[in-house]
Amino acid sequence: KSLSQDGIITVVVAINKESKSITSGPDIITRGFVYVRESEDLIDEARIVVEDAIDICLDKHITDWGKIKNIIKDSLGDFLWKRTKRNPMILPIIMEA
Repeated sequence: KSLSQDGIITVVVAINKESKSITSGPDIITRGFVYVRESEDLIDEARIVVEDAIDICLDKHITDWGKIKNIIKDSLGDFLWKRTKRNPMILPIIMEA
């Protein structure tokens, strides 16, 4: 029911754990949330929110993938709720490079 009403967002990012930097992404893929071509600005802003969340984690030396994923979910969820009043399912995928 939640997916049919609010959609899903997948965030894919590759992180170099040694240099503590983002090597690829974040790429944001949406299904059933917004039409991407009409909402490019929203997706670009969401990408910045995810980058900032990851940078904060890496600066605080948080290396647990579960904690990083939860921080991404929380920050992106808050941003999307404020902008769209919708609460999509957020699936962060972190790859270690």
